[in-house]
Amino acid sequence: MFLIRPAAHFDDVAAVLNPSGNERACWCLAYRVTSAEYSALRGEDRAERVRGLCADQPAPGVLAYDGDTPAGWCGVSPRSSMERLKRSRTMPPLDDLPVWSVVCFVVRAPYRRQGVLAELLAGAVDYARSCGAPAVEGYPVDTEGARISSSAAHVGTTTLFEAAGFERIRPTEARADRRVRWLMRLDLR
Repeated sequence: MFLIRPAAHFDDVAAVLNPSGNERACWCLAYRVTSAEYSALRGEDRAERVRGLCADQPAPGVLAYDGDTPAGWCGVSPRSSMERLKRSRTMPPLDDLPVWSVVCFVVRAPYRRQGVLAELLAGAVDYARSCGAPAVEGYPVDTEGARISSSAAHVGTTTLFEAAGFERIRPTEARADRRVRWLMRLDLR
């Protein structure tokens, strides 16, 4: 069992999202900023952008902890705060409901295959609910029963979201490992 907390401590976020100090790390910014800003941000500038997000409310996601050790990350925020997602042609909004969006999962290697993803998703839903979200969306990949690359799995899988009570709403034009990503939603009202 892992403790799930809002990602308010930058050093803990960094321990999961960029433990090796990779200059090219995404830092879960791909959907949060415009394409131009994402391309312009490099290395420490990306880290500083995330440091700022961690200092704001709501937090940019939730972390899973094993004791005091950060074990995993789930990026979740209001869709309206995610610049690239707001303008997405491959994953357009379903309606005007001010949903929160789950966009990314990262689990540190020693904690994989221990149920951390399910706990992170449940924690993300709880956090969104505590912040007044009327619904939470995800855009996971349908693996169609096949193994997919870990880089494609960072968005989660439809089976993970279905197990958490999310419903498939519609397929999107987005792909991961050449497989369809679905818009899935959990109503919190």
